[in-house]
Amino acid sequence: MKVNIAESWKQQLQGEFEQEYFHKITERIKQDIANGIQIYPNGKDIFRAFELCSFEDTKVVLLGQDPYHGPGQAHGLCFSVPEGIRIPPSLVNIYKELHNDTGFIIPSHGNLTKWATQGMLMLNTSLTVQAQQAGSHSKIGWERFTDAVIKKVSSGKDNVVFILWGGHARSKVALIDQNKHLVLQSAHPSPLSAHNGFFGNRHFSTCNDYLKAHGKAPIDWQV
Repeated sequence: MKVNIAESWKQQLQGEFEQEYFHKITERIKQDIANGIQIYPNGKDIFRAFELCSFEDTKVVLLGQDPYHGPGQAHGLCFSVPEGIRIPPSLVNIYKELHNDTGFIIPSHGNLTKWATQGMLMLNTSLTVQAQQAGSHSKIGWERFTDAVIKKVSSGKDNVVFILWGGHARSKVALIDQNKHLVLQSAHPSPLSAHNGFFGNRHFSTCNDYLKAHGKAPIDWQV
């Protein structure tokens, strides 16, 4: 698997790339593709979050679960879809909360690449998925890898904002040193749960207030 990531991530994660479990992930994906199984996102986008946001620039971590499993949706950034793809329901709710929290103008697309280029690591805990089968790659080793990523950010950085929405993301809180980072937790923005604490969480303004208080540039949320 060709891993196209920022040089600083290569240095941070070299030990993971060399481990047997990571080789098993790559072999599983290659085997699926050889068997004609559609995997999302495309190979060049699997590590896109690490390509657009270097380790040294990371100041916010937004944690998702699975890549989108519909055609053309996943492009390596959690919650984001390329322009021209219908905005998914969870992102519709993210936009609603952004508007209510910050005055964000809701766009006609769901491409959040601009967030990633400002120091936001938009990380799914599984980096691949089989078409139309949510969670299909959640047990092939990806979580060991992305847990290591979260630990690296927690131990190697200061004053990072971790945004955890929903039970799966919130289960990762034990990996984060809350004495030196801000952890924002709420319900997931999915239509099934957004009214149980996602709406009104004001995470976007809280994130930026924290960044500014620690001498970091706030995120320009407008896309």
